[in-house]
Amino acid sequence: MAKITLFSKNNCMQCKMTKKFLEKEGADFEEINIDEQPEKIDYVKSLGFTAAPVIEAGDIVFSGFQPAKLKEIL
Repeated sequence: MAKITLFSKNNCMQCKMTKKFLEKEGADFEEINIDEQPEKIDYVKSLGFTAAPVIEAGDIVFSGFQPAKLKEIL
């Protein structure tokens, strides 16, 4: 299983829903809050995204709360 990284922001409902989903599924993931680590914003933009959450798992990268895609990477 690829390492899962969740790039999130404060006060972001989709971020909270994604984190809750991953926790419920018992997924091992790293959360990076780009409000608290603004140096990561350029990296997220380099992936082609401007809105949180951004989920990265190996070659798979997507944005938003997408339960079907989250299930695929678990």
